[in-house]
Amino acid sequence: MSGTLNKVMLIGHLGDEVKMHYFEGGGCVGRFPIATNETYTNKQTNERVTNTEWHNIVVRNKGAEICEKYLSKGDKVYIEGRIKTRKWQDESGNDRFSTEIQCNDFTFLTTKNESGNANNAPQQTQKPQAAQPKASAPVVEDDNDDLPF
Repeated sequence: MSGTLNKVMLIGHLGDEVKMHYFEGGGCVGRFPIATNETYTNKQTNERVTNTEWHNIVVRNKGAEICEKYLSKGDKVYIEGRIKTRKWQDESGNDRFSTEIQCNDFTFLTTKNESGNANNAPQQTQKPQAAQPKASAPVVEDDNDDLPF
């Protein structure tokens, strides 16, 4: 073991749509920001204070295409990856640095229904799944009663 670890786990909300960049060789990169929040109560003023931290996420190839298709601004997502700092030059030729999260795994935490109605969606998605096996089981039993053997 090398004795070092570069691992990041974030749960946050997308701050913008996924921006795609396609390469000649067929590869692609998707970039999007996510926001994580920390909330605490200031003991001196008794005010609730929320600090928001922004993270630049980079996802590649098939993962990028999946993110572009299914994620939209405001969606909640779990991101796992590593921190990477890039050096680049701006229009003036000045060296600039960007710290990014190179994503190697992700999980969508917002369902399609939650995007439209956050309060009712979890109940609606769970009920049909639970009801389907119960509804299909009696139908199979009725079919068995009609069999001649």
